[in-house]
Amino acid sequence: MGKEDNQNAYMTQADESFGQVQIADEVVAIIAGLAATEVEGVASMAGNITKELVSKLGMKSLSKGIKVSVEEGVVTVDVTLNIDYGYSVPKTCQKVQERVKSAIENMTGLTVSDVNIRIASVSMEKQR
Repeated sequence: MGKEDNQNAYMTQADESFGQVQIADEVVAIIAGLAATEVEGVASMAGNITKELVSKLGMKSLSKGIKVSVEEGVVTVDVTLNIDYGYSVPKTCQKVQERVKSAIENMTGLTVSDVNIRIASVSMEKQR
């Protein structure tokens, strides 16, 4: 058994005539991480994972700093970010919440109830 066998998976479609669709929790976390790093003002995810670094390290590193829990098709996401100096924390966080919620709902069909954000640090130099 590989490491992937131990992941939680969430069923999004159960249609006996076509089969079922399951999405691993790590996939939901990666979607959230990609969405969050697209927002202007977000320097990186926790652990300084930027989009450029993800292209070198691989997608799984993007889920660092993100915790996903799903109960009965409803997702709660906890995101830890580093923010660029000079950006409004409330406005940037609101954009991240909207982008993460939209991306997960559009790509998985799951419902997002909460996107909780923790700011871990402020980046003094722009990393993009």
